[in-house]
Amino acid sequence: MSEDCPGTGCPVGSTLHLIGGKYKALILWHLIKGAMRHGEIQRIIPQATPKMLTQQLRELEGDGLLSRTVYPVVPPKVEYRLTELGKSLQPILIAMYEWGIRYMRDQGIEGALRDIRITSIYEGTGHMQKNAIAKILF
Repeated sequence: MSEDCPGTGCPVGSTLHLIGGKYKALILWHLIKGAMRHGEIQRIIPQATPKMLTQQLRELEGDGLLSRTVYPVVPPKVEYRLTELGKSLQPILIAMYEWGIRYMRDQGIEGALRDIRITSIYEGTGHMQKNAIAKILF
């Protein structure tokens, strides 16, 4: 399989280039459920400094994975949402979540089953994806 990934032409490397930033995958994961404002994302990912979060959001926007909408109101209102390209990463993000749950369970890490709220993220997704998440969670 490694022969399928020659240096700079590696599909895995290309994917990691897009989602491999410090908080990029987390940002994308939380935007699956819909548009969010900068402050909402900051509250969900408190370990990211405002500067780092802004940088990651700009890179994701520059790569076409999310869009930024500025509303002409005072105070300014800015929303971020996944583009179609960003939405196409959903199966990868779900796979990462499922792997993470199994890893946390196997390692006895506290909170592995605490995040049951994940089911609400999938209200708008297909039946098969909901079943896959339900199977992992319960």
